[in-house]
Amino acid sequence: MPTIKTIYRKKHDKKCWPARDRGLGLKFERTHVCCYIRGVKISIVVPAFNEERLLDASLAKIKSAAGAFKRIGWETELIVCDNNSTDRTAEIARAAGATVVFEPVNQIARARNCGAAAATGDWLVFVDADSHPSAELFEDVAEQIQSGKCFAGGVTVRLDVRHFVAGCITQLWNCASRSLKLLAGSFIFVETAAFRKVGGFSNELFVAEELELSKRLKQFARGQGRGIVILHRHPLVTSARKMRLYTMREHLCYLARVVFSNGRALGSREQAHLWYDGRR
Repeated sequence: MPTIKTIYRKKHDKKCWPARDRGLGLKFERTHVCCYIRGVKISIVVPAFNEERLLDASLAKIKSAAGAFKRIGWETELIVCDNNSTDRTAEIARAAGATVVFEPVNQIARARNCGAAAATGDWLVFVDADSHPSAELFEDVAEQIQSGKCFAGGVTVRLDVRHFVAGCITQLWNCASRSLKLLAGSFIFVETAAFRKVGGFSNELFVAEELELSKRLKQFARGQGRGIVILHRHPLVTSARKMRLYTMREHLCYLARVVFSNGRALGSREQAHLWYDGRR
């Protein structure tokens, strides 16, 4: 069971994080001024489909960043879901010390759900295999968990290379994400109990499953006294490879199919080739 321990810090120390007992049966040990929760376990879940080119570097960055949790006494586990890869994805993940699970249906929602099903942590952190979280971002996540004010959250994103069009789209997305509390699939943290209560990601969607999850989490939040937060001080660095691998025409054609099908194209793997044709 998590324990809240109070320790002394100077008042101007930004890492002096408050923690509150919100009916979770937490124990308290008091020494001086500031609180942090002990005994929390974080499960980091990485869905991966044919990611041998980027996975090694991403896992190294994730493991380094996860030191932010360990420094405050939290336990972590790293789970990679091999989503029916045909390359060395699983081998690379095992070599990095990750627990590897297998999802035979090539669908990112199912891959995330499969990883979450194997998780034993109090909180889930979903990170895409082409993304690089920083230690500072994980520190922000820990701060939000300890505040007791949220049960789920996301982060704004920043592309790993400069691209004018993609950069403009990313900035528009960040604004929408913060104002509407929409979670970017590349990085989501959520209390495990809440994730399972709402049913996880929808297996009906091959694209935009994170937006549908955002909707259900916001509905769930109404009776919780806690909400969803979008972090922004330390954006997630994520790959802009889709802009290199696919033409603008391909992107626009897919968007048109989604619009003219009234969203039905989101439930088709064949139409969502930008995510599932294996180009890397």
